[in-house]
Amino acid sequence: MPSRPPLPARILIPVANPLTAEELIRLGASLLDPRAGDLTALGIVEVPEGMPLSEGATRARHARRLLQRVLDFAPEGTTIHPIVRIGRHAAEGIVEAAAEQEADLIIFGWGGKAHALGGPAARSAGGGVRATDGHGQAGMLSGSPSPRAPGTQGHGAVFSPTIDEVVRESPCDIAVVKQRGSTAIRRILVPVRGGPHAELALRFADALARHHEATLVVLHLVPPGITLAVRAQAERALTGFIRQLVQGKAEPLVREASNVRNAILREAESADLVVMGASAAPGGTDGEGTLFGVLPEAVATRARPTVVVVKTQETIGNRTFEQLAQKVESLAAADRAAEEARAVPARVERWFGESNFHHAEFADLRRLVQLKEKQGLTVSLVLPTLDEEETIGPIVRRAMRELMGRAPLLDEIVVVDSASRDRTREVAEAEGARVVQHPDVLTRYGSFKGKGEALWKSLYETTGDLIVWADTDVKNWHPRMVYGTLGPLLHESRLQYVKGYYQRPIVEGGMLREGGGGRVTELVARPLINLFYPELSGLIQPLSGEYAGRRLLLETIPFFTGYAVEMGHLIDVSERVGLEGLGQVDLERRVHRNQELEGLSRMSFVILQAVMKRLEERRKARLFAEMGSTMKLPRSGRGRLSLEVIELADQERPPMIRIPEYLERRRGVLPATAEPALR
Repeated sequence: MPSRPPLPARILIPVANPLTAEELIRLGASLLDPRAGDLTALGIVEVPEGMPLSEGATRARHARRLLQRVLDFAPEGTTIHPIVRIGRHAAEGIVEAAAEQEADLIIFGWGGKAHALGGPAARSAGGGVRATDGHGQAGMLSGSPSPRAPGTQGHGAVFSPTIDEVVRESPCDIAVVKQRGSTAIRRILVPVRGGPHAELALRFADALARHHEATLVVLHLVPPGITLAVRAQAERALTGFIRQLVQGKAEPLVREASNVRNAILREAESADLVVMGASAAPGGTDGEGTLFGVLPEAVATRARPTVVVVKTQETIGNRTFEQLAQKVESLAAADRAAEEARAVPARVERWFGESNFHHAEFADLRRLVQLKEKQGLTVSLVLPTLDEEETIGPIVRRAMRELMGRAPLLDEIVVVDSASRDRTREVAEAEGARVVQHPDVLTRYGSFKGKGEALWKSLYETTGDLIVWADTDVKNWHPRMVYGTLGPLLHESRLQYVKGYYQRPIVEGGMLREGGGGRVTELVARPLINLFYPELSGLIQPLSGEYAGRRLLLETIPFFTGYAVEMGHLIDVSERVGLEGLGQVDLERRVHRNQELEGLSRMSFVILQAVMKRLEERRKARLFAEMGSTMKLPRSGRGRLSLEVIELADQERPPMIRIPEYLERRRGVLPATAEPALR
């Protein structure tokens, strides 16, 4: 028996109104490859031209909350990943998300022909511009309507402007569902005439039939008055077509008909679901201005049951390759750099809207545990300490109770201590944490003072696929400091590194004053980032101590050993995975120990050094003839004048993947191709 193409492994469903998405979710779950399938529910927030994309950040957060409703529609054993994207037009956002998710299939809901002519329902059902909840209230998606695709003006048979545009640009197959609320599916009708679209329709219908234990009827229409020999030939051809594509049982049905549309509609009366292939040529129209063909659109409009119309993009890959081959490759590198520079503000604004999360989105720990287990991941929490006996006990106690006991989100908690002089180690161990002294780790390589050194060595001491770091000088510590940064990594595979941000009150004269913290960020880090790394300018607190990342990324970047570790991470991570691999999450409020002004001055000095070092490396040139590593602190008062000279320079640890002891410890865990390439 010839091999059959697999079912989709990744399905993307643009959702305009979560309250009406149940049928789409059920269909998507039925079509997933049972061996390994992912279902993604996509919300699009449109921001009109003339407004910065970052204006969509609040609406994106609201959209993600609404999109959580679709989780209730997932059949047992199916996991839905809800994501929200921001753009100028819904179609562009859908196409980009499909490419990003490497989707095999996009499933749309369609409001009908009348809606495609500009009615509000089309704008919601067709991928969603301004959605409503059925009661006239604004729904999940917002913005101004997308323009029609070129060539569709005035034609009443297009599905909708949004679907029209997506079909023309889609990197994968498309299924459009004319929803009529079908619940019990017992009989599925598939009209076929051959060709790639019909093959796709039959494959999908077969999967749906097996999933619902329904009868599959494959209909082929022939002209009236044909001879018995010709009819027998048609029946044999239909049987062979079914045998090639259907894994379950199917009933072949040959009917004579002078009016194909009416014949299909008659047969559809006894069906619960109709699945059809497009009659238009792949990647184009049928010559009459439609992207799916007049017949499928007419059937979808008039049939009693739900109708699914599918269109394969199998030839688009070759067409795209030919188009790319025709592009002129003589464009100057300077021109490309100029284009990229002009695009930075728009990229940052869009990233700010799409990748800005709130910890409350991930407060359902049971859901996070399910995602972790489905992806086969383990999680390590690292708590770096230096003289934190007052705060480390409650932090460990609560983390173990909430994140290991009540919900097994964490697989280990490791306290990495930097030779505390108080009882930090004893307190942490009494609460059940494993405590290591970072000077005792990888002793062959010596030891430096500093938080970055502790974080670097924590890679060696932990086993998790995902690593969460959280500061321990926090007086109002809450599990959100962990699940807040971990949640986006579990929900979106594109994200590699997530930073937390929060309100930082400052203690002055024994009083708590809001908004006084983060002085080094505002006076040093933010100006440097905007000057030299503008792609990172959307980060609210680049120096925050709460962040999480994927081990496969973290082990490939160097670590500054002290205050510069966070800044170094952002620069190095963004250069490896791009801005799109970063996320940030609102952790609300954090009360912690504030440093005196002199301590902040030292921190600023080291951060400046690190940025200068990276700038020189990026430009492959020495920008500064002499970079100081000592800081001079003038002292004056009571008739005494002096100059204190302090050696302040972060060392830099190499990527952990280059350490032989680490490779030996991780042997059997690293991908087979990773070790030779990275040595």
